[in-house]
Amino acid sequence: MIINILKDKPTKLFVILSGIFVANALIAEIIGVKIFSLEATLGLSPANLMILGDPYSFNMTAGVLLWPVVFIMTDIINEYYGVKGVKFLSFMAAGLIIFAFLIFYFATSLTPAGFFITMKVNSGVPDMDKAYQQILGQSSLIIIGSLTAFLVGQLVDVFAFHKIKKVTGEKKIWLRATGSTLVSQLVDSFVVLFIAFYIGPRLYNPNNEAVWSFGLVLSVCVINYIYKFAVAILLTPVIYWIHGIIERYLGHNKAAEMKQMAMNN
Repeated sequence: MIINILKDKPTKLFVILSGIFVANALIAEIIGVKIFSLEATLGLSPANLMILGDPYSFNMTAGVLLWPVVFIMTDIINEYYGVKGVKFLSFMAAGLIIFAFLIFYFATSLTPAGFFITMKVNSGVPDMDKAYQQILGQSSLIIIGSLTAFLVGQLVDVFAFHKIKKVTGEKKIWLRATGSTLVSQLVDSFVVLFIAFYIGPRLYNPNNEAVWSFGLVLSVCVINYIYKFAVAILLTPVIYWIHGIIERYLGHNKAAEMKQMAMNN
């Protein structure tokens, strides 16, 4: 039975695209705890963009490296499997991310072996257990904000993609793919930071002086979106490349049939 399923090209393609989609979404959540400097990584001076009167540089979460891949996969899956396919994978990915963080929580709660704590002292890590907790034990507000932004962004992407395709038809792949990504990334960039660093902290601890100001959150959102906007534009040729591979794999007639069914559904 499994052999017969894997011989069906549309099913096999869906499994491959699903694996790439879920893996990138999960990895992006895990590595997102690190904040990196884009300019320093590229050997450049800080951008110091003036936003709301203050200078800001491209200091971003490492998760932004993979989220553009997730949204590209969203558009590809949307093209051939429709709204139902994207919604199914989005909710499955969200469920698996929640499961992963529950496991991380229990793992960080385990009592460490004595030698584990000091095993990396010579490498500059005085307490391995605390380092382990800091990396895997992300703030619940960040997780909630990120998952909310992910699901809302996915739904917005699906809506924008189909609205654009109804107008353009099969032409202008770049417009519906890149256009829907730009809209959904805008929503994603603002929702996650406002929940994690503005709305959430004020609900849980309104007297905390470390809570981000509205201006700071808005500025960081703008910086993140500028990066995502640029990446989305640069990855447009990749979308055509992936489409070409899929068209050759499925065959023109089968691909056309699947795209028509995706639009009808």
